[in-house]
Amino acid sequence: MRKIEHIGIAVKDLEVSNLLFEKLFGAAAYKQEEVASEGVRTSFFLNGPNKIELLEATNPESPIAKFIEKKGEGIHHIAFDVEDIYAEIARLKAEGFVVLNETPKKGADNKMVAFLHPKTTNGVLIELCQEIV
Repeated sequence: MRKIEHIGIAVKDLEVSNLLFEKLFGAAAYKQEEVASEGVRTSFFLNGPNKIELLEATNPESPIAKFIEKKGEGIHHIAFDVEDIYAEIARLKAEGFVVLNETPKKGADNKMVAFLHPKTTNGVLIELCQEIV
């Protein structure tokens, strides 16, 4: 893992939260997109070298909807940039981590992603991200 790629925050209303984070950072989101396969709409903000991803559920069965129902709005995951997502998945599995999707899938912001089960990472959902080239 090379660096923190972004921090994901689950929100109930993306437009309301966009306004809040625009005030917080003094700048608008640089990107918004929908990831239909995950049932989310996202906004990305830059704060210096750091990225924040806001995630709103687009259907009641999405992981974000279930997260908010159980825990409320707040930090959903920490994403790490990796050079080779397949090698990183293999390495982490060998170390005993449970990978939720062993085959990376297309995520937001032009990334291939995979997630580690929070039960194996002290309750924190970890996302692995590799830029699609």
